[in-house]
Amino acid sequence: MMTLHPKVIDLTLARVERLLAALGNPERSLPPVVHIAGTNGKGSTQAMIRAGLEAGGDRVHAYTSPHLARFHERIRLAGELISEPALTALLDECVTANGPDEITFFEITTCAAFLAFARVPADWTLLEVGLGGRLDATNVVERPRLTIITPVSMDHEAYLGDTIAKIAGEKAGIIKRGVPVIVGPQHPDGLAVIEAKAAAMGAPLRVFGQHWTVWEERGRLVYQDENGLLDLPLPNLPGPHQVQNAGAAIAALRLLGRDEAACEAAVTRAFWPARMQRLRQGPLVDLAPRVELWLDGGHNPAGGEAVAATLARMPRRETHLICGMLNTKDVTGYMRPLAPQVTQLHAVSIPGEKNTLPAEATRDAARAVGIEAVAAGSVAEALADIAARTPEARVLICGSLYLAGTVLRENG
Repeated sequence: MMTLHPKVIDLTLARVERLLAALGNPERSLPPVVHIAGTNGKGSTQAMIRAGLEAGGDRVHAYTSPHLARFHERIRLAGELISEPALTALLDECVTANGPDEITFFEITTCAAFLAFARVPADWTLLEVGLGGRLDATNVVERPRLTIITPVSMDHEAYLGDTIAKIAGEKAGIIKRGVPVIVGPQHPDGLAVIEAKAAAMGAPLRVFGQHWTVWEERGRLVYQDENGLLDLPLPNLPGPHQVQNAGAAIAALRLLGRDEAACEAAVTRAFWPARMQRLRQGPLVDLAPRVELWLDGGHNPAGGEAVAATLARMPRRETHLICGMLNTKDVTGYMRPLAPQVTQLHAVSIPGEKNTLPAEATRDAARAVGIEAVAAGSVAEALADIAARTPEARVLICGSLYLAGTVLRENG
């Protein structure tokens, strides 16, 4: 499969449109679509919207990327993960229809998802953009019911541009004529670009801080828009950044006509692995039973800030990081906000990942921002070393969704 196209990432819609036409244009037969772009928070926002819709009995298709432990996690059919045999059959069908033409791995997977979604009845389709928005393979749906742009920050600059405004321009590419847009908290440069695009497309805006707002007060989540105030529990997904993700999800649910019960389900029932996920069982937990073990897949400067803010609000406990990162990321930008929160970092290479940053380079980057750091041969080796010296430490495995996926596979 990976020999389909010489480049892993090559942003254009031409190949996807050609294959979808050969498949009979399944993207035109999807249940109503909610399309989500943004740098951070896409997956969490999608998970909360899904929880809110499903609480009311709706059947929801969902497409997300990348997967963590197993590939079929990317496609959820009417609430259930697609079976591996069904996914294999769909991919075979797409490969046959594509013939000898070049196509990327993500593009053919997206076409397989659209085939599945068009064939299985459901009430909604939630599509998470893979990269950017304007030229992302998911951006072939001509008239979604709703689009959402979560916070835009610096990431994937090689593909999307080297300023917030350029990156926001790519994300704003999902805005469609006359289709409402929910906009999460944004840098002013990014917001200006999004607002200009929405104005040009006649797309009604629902912007954080203007049309809706959300905050934490006395251990509760408070959401307010023109339709009134909601007083809800805090999100079950940990971290103060999940409050703003919940706000975008609630804004979406209210726009779709859902009630307070759906909004409460969104914040209390969402499940999204590797976003400050507490690991409570499995071989890694058995290796260090007294350690408080966490896992997070954030990997850019905004992700580092979110993790640091989450750690700052936890009960005080000596905190160690086990960190592995890709060589395409802003490593010091990710680590800098974490420095005040951690005692030590164990750097690892990501197993089986050709773009991994070597453990020694990750260690050196951590030292450069003032974190005491050592290199380790594996996550298990690092965890054993920490547990031997500080058996009741808090340990966060972090730095990459690819590392998080390896941990989830190995930890069962």
